[in-house]
Amino acid sequence: MEQSRGRMTRQRYVLITILFFHSVNTYMDRACIASAADHIIRDLSLTREMLGLILGIFAVGYALFQVPSGWIADRFGARKALAIVVSVWSVFTALTGAARNAAQMLILRFLFGVGEAGAFPGATQAFFRWLPVKERGLAHGINFSGSRLGAAFSLFLMPWLISVIGWRWTFVVNGLIGIVWATVWLLWFRDNPKDNRKINQAELDYIEQGRVSDFTAAVKASFAEIFTSMNMSLAMLQYFASNVTFFISLTWLPSYLKNQWPHDPRAVYFSATPLLFAAFANWVAGTMVTGLFKKGYHVGSRRATAIVGFSLGVIGLLLATQTNNLYWFVFCFSLATFGVDMTLSPSWAFCNDIGGGNSGAVSGSMNMVGNIGAALSAIIFPLMLNKETGSANRFFVLAAGLNCVAIAGWCFMNPNRTSDKKLSPKAIRTRFIAMLTSLAILTLGTVGYNIYRSTRKKPAPAPEAGQADPNDVEDSETQEDR
Repeated sequence: MEQSRGRMTRQRYVLITILFFHSVNTYMDRACIASAADHIIRDLSLTREMLGLILGIFAVGYALFQVPSGWIADRFGARKALAIVVSVWSVFTALTGAARNAAQMLILRFLFGVGEAGAFPGATQAFFRWLPVKERGLAHGINFSGSRLGAAFSLFLMPWLISVIGWRWTFVVNGLIGIVWATVWLLWFRDNPKDNRKINQAELDYIEQGRVSDFTAAVKASFAEIFTSMNMSLAMLQYFASNVTFFISLTWLPSYLKNQWPHDPRAVYFSATPLLFAAFANWVAGTMVTGLFKKGYHVGSRRATAIVGFSLGVIGLLLATQTNNLYWFVFCFSLATFGVDMTLSPSWAFCNDIGGGNSGAVSGSMNMVGNIGAALSAIIFPLMLNKETGSANRFFVLAAGLNCVAIAGWCFMNPNRTSDKKLSPKAIRTRFIAMLTSLAILTLGTVGYNIYRSTRKKPAPAPEAGQADPNDVEDSETQEDR
């Protein structure tokens, strides 16, 4: 017992590691269908327009079920919630390989999106219960770096795996990986760390003492109060801005590089570079959040990190408009991606700060609005291309402007701000229902229009040189959460 108390266990690091691989798995499953697109079109006799609908239907299920899945994690705990959602989406991933027609594929991909909606809200709830406040920033950074590495890794792994075992069995393999993860999670994780046999009293005391220093002024509020608060509105706004920039690296960037620099066969391969920058950014930001918090800058640890990140995003985007050189452009856009991904760790830690026991639903709300930004970026990017040169400078300037708005928003975000308790419970419920309904309509409208755009018949002639083909399949599937 003396040794146990003197030498603290590190089971919370095991939690961070397990959730890191969870994050890798989410993006590998998402990337699988994009790599198999040509094979699916041929084997199922689909049009590219129908494939666009299949890719886009994922975003509908994913966005709409962010808040419900977060509520489930809050209500029943991250252990059951993540075991269920990972198993569900893994089953539908595997079943995708058995699809024989477009209707089956549409149903499977929608249900896959419903399952994946709980991935990050569930992880956020687990971090709230297991980690002291000062360690959550780095934990979130490590967690999201896994999604970026998973996306970059999939650009090379999935095509190779499909060439070896075929696209159908590739989906089965991805599904089995998720089932293995869910089994490990169910066996090891407990919602209350004291129920884990491998954790000792010293670590339990450390966790409990660290959680006491929570921003208690906010976490005692109801979800309806938090959801309709100024803090929540600003958190959703700034997350919308970061998604507009980042998700171009997952949607239009490969075809943009290919079309802007058609004489360089290596151009398209540089689309993985921003993802690697983003992965590194999450480690840097997580370290910065944790370091500043330990120095006593509790609010500043979130605010300063996010402002630095968005500032780098603005600089990178504006510099990208000033060059025609492939390598310099890739560096500038990677800098922008590095910057906006620095905002993930403080954003999700902020959701823990203001959400407390409602962290799952709060983070799901923020992520839902982020998905609207991701979908809108994919819609407006090709519309804002210069018809003569194919340049996306107008889009980059717009994204830089949104990042400036996000910087202003962070100046007013404060987890120590109490909720508006002057409103009656009835007024709070009314405001909550109105806001949630508005977001649901906006989500459906945005994703629906994106699906409509992807299924429209296009003229037969090929697009002009330097112009992105709006029918490229490298788009809708990755318009999802972080």
